[in-house]
Amino acid sequence: MIVTHLVYPMAAMVLLTVVVLVSLFRSRVAAVRTGQIDKTYFRLYQGSEEPELARKVSRHFSNLFEAPVLFYVACLAAMISGVTGLLFVSLAWAYVIARVWHAFIHLGGNRLSKRIVAYFVSWIVLVAMWVTLVVAVSWR
Repeated sequence: MIVTHLVYPMAAMVLLTVVVLVSLFRSRVAAVRTGQIDKTYFRLYQGSEEPELARKVSRHFSNLFEAPVLFYVACLAAMISGVTGLLFVSLAWAYVIARVWHAFIHLGGNRLSKRIVAYFVSWIVLVAMWVTLVVAVSWR
């Protein structure tokens, strides 16, 4: 049944979030071990400033709980309403690919011009998912 096919791109987004979480943990542990930051900083996130790598990964991790929430909701709404055709599933995978691309750029060289493109591509795909969902539900 195609309804379950949307579970896979959702699981892929969860996997991306877990990978970034592990990266965040590793960057913070490394920062403490190398003396770049004192471990007491993490009690209230006050005092000194996190090193750039840890800050970048932290920001990206937080970002995975912003726009992607709309992705999860769209997938769940599509599953509930039966809007799970090839177009919607393809858009869901395109969103995941765009978010992985965005993470690769942001957590890598962090070239802003490339990151902006990846970010807006993900938004275009997300809007297309919602338009597809709303139109499909409206035509029933």
